[in-house]
Amino acid sequence: MQNATPDTLVRYRERLSPSLWLLVTAAVAGPMVTLSFTPLGSLPALLLGAAAAVLLIGTLIAASPAVRVTGTVLRAGTAHIDARWLGTGVALVGEDARQARGTALPARGWHLIRGGIDGVVVVQNIDPNDPATSWTISTRTPDRLLAAIRDAQVAASTHA
Repeated sequence: MQNATPDTLVRYRERLSPSLWLLVTAAVAGPMVTLSFTPLGSLPALLLGAAAAVLLIGTLIAASPAVRVTGTVLRAGTAHIDARWLGTGVALVGEDARQARGTALPARGWHLIRGGIDGVVVVQNIDPNDPATSWTISTRTPDRLLAAIRDAQVAASTHA
């Protein structure tokens, strides 16, 4: 068994999968497709409807972004930033999170916001060459994500 080095240590991992309500809504596409194809016959219409629902739900799940803190790097969706460029962060839930996703969302910040996920972590970006002033990331466990970011910051400062 290979031991994890500080550069490969997975500190946090979460997939921002769709909410149950969104998946149920996507499943409603099945009966609609079935009704559209009933002139072809009931069996082909049912098969096409079931295939459409499964394909749509599968696509929603497969396309959902991941949030990871690996080593000293925060990855959110397709973006990544080294923890040495992250400043102070805050974990928000409830009304504070709603404000952070809404009226308090910085125009020059980088955002990974997903509906149906209440928690948010907002971290300042201190890289002088990066136009994004902060990162706002949806998460189901904001305290754990912020703790992982802080651990990565400590690891980045000891490796510098």
